Amino acid sequence: MSGTDQNHVGDSIPWLQWRPWAGIAFPVDHKIFGLNKSKPEQNIDTLLIILISLLTLTTFLALFVFRSLDDNRLTSWQWVFAGDDALKIVFILVIGVFLAYVVSSISLSIRKPAIGLFIFSFIISALSWAEPEVIVDASRYFVQAKFLELYGIGYFFSEWGKEIAVWTDLPLVPLLYGLVFKFFGEHRIGIQLFNSLLFSGTAVLTYLIGKTLWNETVGLYGGVLLLGIPFLLTQVPLMLVDVATMFFFTLALFTTIKAVKQGGTALLLLASVTIVLAMLTKYSVWLMLSVIPVVFVSHFEYGKKTLLRRATVITLATFFLIGIVLLWNFNVFAEQLKLLLNYQVPGLKRWGESLASTFFFQVHPYITLAALFSTYVAIRKKDLKFLIIGWLLLLVIVLEIKRARYLIVIFPMLVLMAAYGINEIRNVKINRFIVSSTVASALVITFFGYLPFLQKTSAINLSQAGKYLDSIDTGKTQEIEVITLPQANTIVNPAVSVPVLDLFTQKTLVYRDDKGLIPDPRLIEKSPLRFTWAYRNPKFFSQYFFTNGGTSPGILKKRIPVVIIFGDASQANSQGISDQITKRIEGYRLAKELTIIDKVFRYQTLIRVYQPV
Repeated sequence: MSGTDQNHVGDSIPWLQWRPWAGIAFPVDHKIFGLNKSKPEQNIDTLLIILISLLTLTTFLALFVFRSLDDNRLTSWQWVFAGDDALKIVFILVIGVFLAYVVSSISLSIRKPAIGLFIFSFIISALSWAEPEVIVDASRYFVQAKFLELYGIGYFFSEWGKEIAVWTDLPLVPLLYGLVFKFFGEHRIGIQLFNSLLFSGTAVLTYLIGKTLWNETVGLYGGVLLLGIPFLLTQVPLMLVDVATMFFFTLALFTTIKAVKQGGTALLLLASVTIVLAMLTKYSVWLMLSVIPVVFVSHFEYGKKTLLRRATVITLATFFLIGIVLLWNFNVFAEQLKLLLNYQVPGLKRWGESLASTFFFQVHPYITLAALFSTYVAIRKKDLKFLIIGWLLLLVIVLEIKRARYLIVIFPMLVLMAAYGINEIRNVKINRFIVSSTVASALVITFFGYLPFLQKTSAINLSQAGKYLDSIDTGKTQEIEVITLPQANTIVNPAVSVPVLDLFTQKTLVYRDDKGLIPDPRLIEKSPLRFTWAYRNPKFFSQYFFTNGGTSPGILKKRIPVVIIFGDASQANSQGISDQITKRIEGYRLAKELTIIDKVFRYQTLIRVYQPV
């Protein structure tokens, strides 16, 4: 079946049948839905459904058996699934596959599938909000956002890269997070709500790209298949930039495609604006935006003159806008690019994860295999538009980009490749079952594997501590002093735990860095966690140590609750705590102890809360 043949009945009946506007309905081929179908054809469909069901189960079992090949640094199957988990997951997966069959057999009439897709994907992503902040990078984005919340947007723009330490971060996402804090309060739920909206928006944009390039079926399959990536679902609740980057990149690609196809000054300028917004999310996107010229090349049917004129407007406007941004803080951007080239790019070769891990364990294998099949189909058809969605995967393979978080941005294009391949199957009922079983399997892995695993890491101590601190009565004062002890098993700067704890509590945290903790620079020079030592303690944590507006640190004499964050159980006893800290908690009682320890990650955040007697 041709993916570009709009007259073929199979192309006009998506996973959920709908009417795009009142009074117009798609034709129905009775053979597709099993009406007046001969018995041999019914038997073939039944056999195919059984085969796909068994293949879905055996795929999980095969991945479980070979889980040692998964070298993902966060949700490796080696850590997530222990031996006694397999039978439980298989049992749940059987139920999931059955539900997938039921859903794929239902024909619904939906006037606006984009809205249904948005709501469905939002609900699914919201189910993972209980995940703790398991990646320490969140501390950077929290601090940058809190500066905006406390001091305003003007301060943010004037001090970004100066008082506001930025490492290799770009300003757009911390700016948006800061606005969320400013208008809705400093609550993690606000960040998660925002990220889920961006994730659902990406699913809709994926649908619209597929619909614009080919047809509604490819678009809807692609949008739904975005839920077939377990690793992606674990990233939505986190205060990172990757989900937002994926959204803005997909938005830029969609608006560019529309602008090239339709023209018009307003749409061409809008495409430029969205490209610049994508460039301000993450530096890795700059490389991925090499797909923009591919969009131009794949639309030669509009004529060379028309295409050249539209491409020129988009290109010149983009360079003009990004030039203004770069001039705003040129020295900061230059230092960041230097750091990327000298530290991050060489480091990625040491910190990488295998493509097999990303595309078979963290992405459902059906998506990867369908994407590979679609490449063959597109080459056979000589479909130039396929280059738009296939370019990024080619880039990843050629440049050997092997870090799963850096690949999140290409996932919408990957699922569109898979949708393009699945759409080639003539039996729409089978197509829909493949898509729904892919999603069902991924959701089982996410919510019965990844999420329980992440909730058992020591990062959960920070979220539980935040809830406990909010529950205690501290009288008129809202301050809580935080003390961090050096980590014994990792070179992570423990100070980065303070902003993460702050994300989970409404109390005011008071913290002063211990400069004596800084390790030998040679030990951290090539570490992926080097940024934790470049981290500068923001003034809103330490200002309570300064008296009369001075710059010399004073001594905090208030009897306020004290939180001690440490990395090893032995540090909690009297021998593991310095005399200075022991003196600080004299006359205090141990009110709460949160000591969940995981055996996977070196960096542990164990917590004790002391209150004045």
